[in-house]
Amino acid sequence: MPTLKDIVERSDTPAGRVFDLSIQCFIVLSLIAFSVETLPNLDPVWTRLLYLFKIASVVVFTTEYIVRLIVADRKLAFATSFFGVVDLLAILPFYLSFGFDLRSIRALRLLRLFWMLKLVRYSRAIQRFHRAFLIAREEIVLFLFVTVILLYLASVGIYHFEHDAQPEAFASVFHCLWWAVVTLTTVGYGDLYPITAGGRIFTFVILLIGLGIVSVPAGLVASALAQAREMENE
Repeated sequence: MPTLKDIVERSDTPAGRVFDLSIQCFIVLSLIAFSVETLPNLDPVWTRLLYLFKIASVVVFTTEYIVRLIVADRKLAFATSFFGVVDLLAILPFYLSFGFDLRSIRALRLLRLFWMLKLVRYSRAIQRFHRAFLIAREEIVLFLFVTVILLYLASVGIYHFEHDAQPEAFASVFHCLWWAVVTLTTVGYGDLYPITAGGRIFTFVILLIGLGIVSVPAGLVASALAQAREMENE
């Protein structure tokens, strides 16, 4: 006979799989209902039904959060963990909306997007991505730091080459940051582009660097995912 803790925290048992699948279905249906609520000129009957379903969803998610908190070995650690915070934020909008004006309620509706993040708990693939991120965390942080430096250097460089020729488009280093972002990411919207020979040569170099900017994270994540899968198999 599985215990409540086994049902809630273990997905490798029949009861645990049923529990996980039920919560996933409620999350998906809640997201669909949330999207339907945004339709204009919705029939009052549907509005009432969607409201009742929202209440049912909040009751289910609240019960799940309380049960997880009860069965957790370290309750404070669970409450402050990523999934614990997500679970709490997923139900807070319903309770916080009471006593707020309509504008506050509209802002709190955005927190219902955390229902989507609740799916992360039940997806082994997403959990594998999380494990891969932890494996490659230091490399990714270093890569982001280098990317910020490259963005700044690219902004300074294009400002040097294009400021005199296009004083309005490249008015300052800060104005050049947008050009550096779209160029390093190889998006190239075309709203800002160099017209001088030096600026075009510099842009060509930045584009080559941008190809590496795009490929390096993919390689890091792919390698980390392979390690995460090996750890999972073990």
